[in-house]
Amino acid sequence: MVSRRDLFTGAAALVGAGVVSRVGAASLPEAVIMQSAATQVPPPPPNGRPYNPVVTLNGWSLPWRMNNGVKEFHLVAEPVVREFAPGMKANLWGYNGASPGPTIEVVEGDRVRIFVTNRLPEHTSIHWHGQPLPNGMDGVTGLTQKGIQPGKTMVYEFEAKRPGTFMYHPHADEMVQMAMGMMGFWVTHPKNPNFMKVDRDYVFLLGSYDIEPGSFVPKTSTMLDFNLFTFNSRVFPGIDTMVARQGERVRIRFGNLTMTNHPIHLHGHEFEVTGTDGGWTRPESRWPEVTVDVGVGQMRAIEFVANNPGDWAFHCHKSHHTMNAMGHDVPTMIGVSQRDAAKKISSIIPDYMAMGSTGGSMGEMEMPLPENTLPMMGGQGPFGGVEMGGMFTVMKVRKDQKRGDYSDPGWYKHPAGTLAYEWNGAPPEAVRSTSAGGQSMPGPKPAQNVEFNVRKPSGHSGH
Repeated sequence: MVSRRDLFTGAAALVGAGVVSRVGAASLPEAVIMQSAATQVPPPPPNGRPYNPVVTLNGWSLPWRMNNGVKEFHLVAEPVVREFAPGMKANLWGYNGASPGPTIEVVEGDRVRIFVTNRLPEHTSIHWHGQPLPNGMDGVTGLTQKGIQPGKTMVYEFEAKRPGTFMYHPHADEMVQMAMGMMGFWVTHPKNPNFMKVDRDYVFLLGSYDIEPGSFVPKTSTMLDFNLFTFNSRVFPGIDTMVARQGERVRIRFGNLTMTNHPIHLHGHEFEVTGTDGGWTRPESRWPEVTVDVGVGQMRAIEFVANNPGDWAFHCHKSHHTMNAMGHDVPTMIGVSQRDAAKKISSIIPDYMAMGSTGGSMGEMEMPLPENTLPMMGGQGPFGGVEMGGMFTVMKVRKDQKRGDYSDPGWYKHPAGTLAYEWNGAPPEAVRSTSAGGQSMPGPKPAQNVEFNVRKPSGHSGH
């Protein structure tokens, strides 16, 4: 973390004096800037009401100052550089050096004052997604406020009335600013820190980007054909793992600021949805799941007891969303011999590799990539290529993980007799039935050998 108390030399000159004087603020709070994409585990709160901090995956929580009983934050909207995974960086817009911006953590009943400084080349605003607040603090440019002009600072002030999970994002030139990465997480903790207390509480935002190989800036007009789907603007294998001690109760909160839904799936455990956009879910209305669908603009909190040790996949179940930098208009080449074509192309492009004749598996292939992009699938596990990218990470449950320890424990060592193994016996004779389907609907004549040409549906509108 890099703290720059003098981030904006002469910042007071940028602030509309009338705006600040209305809230009685003597000066701007410190604008803390983050330059690392690693997960930063926050310390216990230094003042104010006590709470149990959340851990933002590949992110951090924004410090505050107390000013006459008001919790004050300073967000700075500005261009940022975000590393999606080693080998690829993107020029985005974000807050306080990062995209997503830092997580804001407050306690139910806190009076909150947020200074928002605009260092972007166009006006912006912030909508506090899901918050019950005065209309004039809702952050919709043109409807509830004027846009924050470049170089200016505006102040939002309200009471954090309801505990739960929230987000923040612009409501000015929203299509562009959201596509450029402007978003952040907000958690309002309950007054009673023992209410629904868990041992580990993770948060992250679902995002999507369209960044062509060799370029650094997202295409902001893309509607559905994104090629990078992210957890907190990181893609696998650049996403940190989540960890838990066996027997701990774990909460994972996520919000969806993409253009489509995401069925989020956890292996090895059943969980319950304990929080939605409207707050906490009553115990009698919960049910066990292994996948929860998160709609556009929605937030969910799931909870489970980490009772099953191992390395468990955690991912969006839309297979395209677990790929990196993929093209969508690639023909299916399964069963098509490319030997002659590959030989001719290799005479022009020496490193050319024909792919797809036997399937799409490319986890361990190596071929040159354009500048500043990533392979569709990457990441090496203990048994080889994981063949995933995008919205994918691992929940590591260990018996000996220390409480409060978020370090990576390494790969799971499977006890004897608990690992899938190869069958080496003789295969049984195939049994072929001539009466499959029974006699309830007999066919007009015996089936003949028919050869089909399989064609996938065209277009990509079903995301």
